[in-house]
Amino acid sequence: MNVDTEFRETLARVAKVVRRIIGAPDYEGYLAHARTCHPGEELLSEDAFAKDVLTRRYNKPGNRCC
Repeated sequence: MNVDTEFRETLARVAKVVRRIIGAPDYEGYLAHARTCHPGEELLSEDAFAKDVLTRRYNKPGNRCC
């Protein structure tokens, strides 16, 4: 493995951690999970997935600071 490849892989891992910390939707993770655990079910589009994540996050009672 060369330095450029190692750097890109490290950057991808760091980006994934940052996305998890800030709560950004992980569409690739969703696809991997859905294909493994729910074969045969229709997959959401990336836009529908992002909308679903945000709806579930902000429509729960007690999720607001005010």
